[in-house]
Amino acid sequence: MGLEVKKEFDKNKNVWILKPMGEIDIYTSPSFKDILLEMINEKSVDVILDGEGLIYMDSTGLGVLISGLKKLREKDKNIILTNIKPNINKLFDITGLNKVFIIKTS
Repeated sequence: MGLEVKKEFDKNKNVWILKPMGEIDIYTSPSFKDILLEMINEKSVDVILDGEGLIYMDSTGLGVLISGLKKLREKDKNIILTNIKPNINKLFDITGLNKVFIIKTS
């Protein structure tokens, strides 16, 4: 399946908006990590991950999000997850990461 990532900086809200489309797994997570860390290094602001186009995520994807969150927390910033599909939300519940990340349900 693969992964395509759209990113944009919202100047008005001072946040990154990250839209992964496809799957974040062992094959695609290295490039996803590069994109995420590059964004954070460019501007350390909150990151909104819009999961509308995200079909699947495994533990390697969670690992990438955790490493991004650790970097952001040093600057008192967060990763906010929106439009997360139930199967991915379940992964956050099972791992207890739903208490670590801000997950906004519509």
